[in-house]
Amino acid sequence: MAEKGVQLDRESISCSICLDPLKDPVTIPCGHSYCMNCIKAHWDEEDGKKLHSCPQCRKTFRPRPVLLKNTMLADLVEQLKKTGLQAAAADHCYAGPEDVACDVCTGRRRKAFKSCLVCPASYCEKHLQPHYEAAPLKKHKLVEPSNKLQENICSRHNEVMKIFCRTDQQCICYLCLMDEHKGHDTVSAAAERTERQRELEGSRLNIQQRIQDREKDVKLLHQEVEAVNLSADKTVEDSEKIFTQLIRLLEERSSDVKQQVRSQQRTEVSRVKELQEKLEQEITELKRNDAELQKLSHTEDLNQFLHNYPSLSPLRESTDSSSINIRPLRYFEDVTAAVSEVRDKLQDVLREKWTNISLTGTEVDVLLSPPEPTTRAGFLRYSRDITLDPNTANTQLLLSDENRKATTMSQHQSYSSHPDRFSGCRQVLSRESLTGRCYWEVERRGIGVCVAVRYKDIKTEGNREQCGFGFNNKSWALRCFNKSYTFMYNKVQTPVSGPQSSRVGVYLDHRAGVLSFYSVSETMTLLHRVQTTFTQPLHAGLWLYGYSYGDTAELCKLK
Repeated sequence: MAEKGVQLDRESISCSICLDPLKDPVTIPCGHSYCMNCIKAHWDEEDGKKLHSCPQCRKTFRPRPVLLKNTMLADLVEQLKKTGLQAAAADHCYAGPEDVACDVCTGRRRKAFKSCLVCPASYCEKHLQPHYEAAPLKKHKLVEPSNKLQENICSRHNEVMKIFCRTDQQCICYLCLMDEHKGHDTVSAAAERTERQRELEGSRLNIQQRIQDREKDVKLLHQEVEAVNLSADKTVEDSEKIFTQLIRLLEERSSDVKQQVRSQQRTEVSRVKELQEKLEQEITELKRNDAELQKLSHTEDLNQFLHNYPSLSPLRESTDSSSINIRPLRYFEDVTAAVSEVRDKLQDVLREKWTNISLTGTEVDVLLSPPEPTTRAGFLRYSRDITLDPNTANTQLLLSDENRKATTMSQHQSYSSHPDRFSGCRQVLSRESLTGRCYWEVERRGIGVCVAVRYKDIKTEGNREQCGFGFNNKSWALRCFNKSYTFMYNKVQTPVSGPQSSRVGVYLDHRAGVLSFYSVSETMTLLHRVQTTFTQPLHAGLWLYGYSYGDTAELCKLK
């Protein structure tokens, strides 16, 4: 309570102009008190108006009042200074070195409560009041206190930067738009923020999915460790029971086998735990990246968001993994069998020589599948000879070159009726179903070509909303335009960046649930990767959706 009283007295003897304790206090006719120098400076600015007002109640005086020191108030201030005012002066309401200070306060400045992106300036709670009361100021954009407001101002034109130039990837003001950025691809900063926010949310969803996948893998690895330990313990137990039936000469051999099993056990457990630790580290990194993206997504300052977005650390490549399979309980059953055989043939063995018993346990089947190739030569090892199925081709597609090439035609082709034929979209599927690890390439010519995979047992009749590749949860499609790419799944479009090429490579690891699209030229560049679970065999698909005729898409011969 005593501290509260000191705080109350301190507020009551503070000057409302400088916000510091009164110095040479004077009381003006309306009853309000100020530092003598503060009120003098205030009235000096009003001399041209011939009316002098109180900064608090706005009451006016004519002529200018004569100022006399309020001795009683001065004594009170001095007394409070001796009893704790100096300690209270370090109150948390004042800005420290790391805080954003009010731009209006004079003398010792208070912490800013909000920053205004329009003014641009930062205000304490007292000086922020006009933004809540004055109609023109109510429209200003208030954000959390920021020391970087000046970065929102164009250094060349001293104007607020509310426009984003996509050509140069920077924020600009409206004068820049009419000058050096004239003719560039520009949008409002708010619109760019909205688009980047959408990308950010997509990245977060991807991270969260990867976290879930890795946590599942870690759980399986934990089970695998238990299985290895149980199997090893059981093998040791069985071996010891057998060796107890033997004479003392076999005790040394029993110890040898026991040590070998334990050694193999340590090797396998170490292998699994090493992989488990790697996945746990990846989970930690993914969670840290997710926190950075979440923090950025909550940034209210548009320019700060766009400024910081490109500097985010890119995600490292995910550890390639396939499903983790738990092997049966017994990993060292061959050891038990070998020991039993030794027991049965012990007499003959001892007469001649000791036959070494080697452990025949194999590697734990929990290890990850071979990683995705990194060179075109590596991908070509998994190339598949794929052809197009005439029974699925839309009637505006002409198949040629041994059913590898599809061309859009103005006239409908005279194909026979078939339930698998696409009726509303110029699409066609491969004749061959795809499982395991596969790779193929598509050479495209035209305005718009879609390279896709999908399950075969879904609808083929209807418009693109009903059967178009990427418009459902049973097909995955990379839409290739002249100057851009877009990935589509279940009606959700994701912008894809990468070098333009007339050839697209597709890599599928069906068992691992990996689907990757590459831009193929002198080098291979990853465009988009999907990590999911495929429940059925897949078929390659082509969709020529450009409005011109003569566009082509061809499954390339790779062998």
